Amino acid sequence: MNNKRVIEVTVNGTRYERLVEPRLTLADFLREELHLTGTHLGCEHGVCGACTVLVNGRSVRSCLMFAVQAHGASVETVEGLSNGEQLHPIQEAFWENHGLQCGFCTPAMILRAKEMLTCCDRPLTRDEVREGISGILCRCTGYQNIVTSILAAQEKLKREVGD
Repeated sequence: MNNKRVIEVTVNGTRYERLVEPRLTLADFLREELHLTGTHLGCEHGVCGACTVLVNGRSVRSCLMFAVQAHGASVETVEGLSNGEQLHPIQEAFWENHGLQCGFCTPAMILRAKEMLTCCDRPLTRDEVREGISGILCRCTGYQNIVTSILAAQEKLKREVGD
């Protein structure tokens, strides 16, 4: 008996329709069906946060969400941030401020930063940024440069809006 379901989901601005198993995770859908490998799988239990993507603008651990739950939603992965060769200001800030080392947590950190910086109507403090990324584990950096990168991205985005 075939129990697959049809889902329609918009990922990085492109609409997809796929027939999927009900138990296929969103992370596996993105990686295996759409070949978007920027979404990393770490613990696959929702603990490490490496699989974080944005669903309708909100952070979601894609290893805990089924693809069928994303039916009708808009999903953003790290691949959707840049405009061709032009990096998104958050990506630029991570590059300029050494906000990555091994890069495993970086896509999740960047997407979480985007959510924090676009949802808040005032500048975030260093402590608020630290709290905001606390659900994503980084084993390399000690978080200092990640926090600095997010605060630098905040300034870049503020200047961009002011232009």
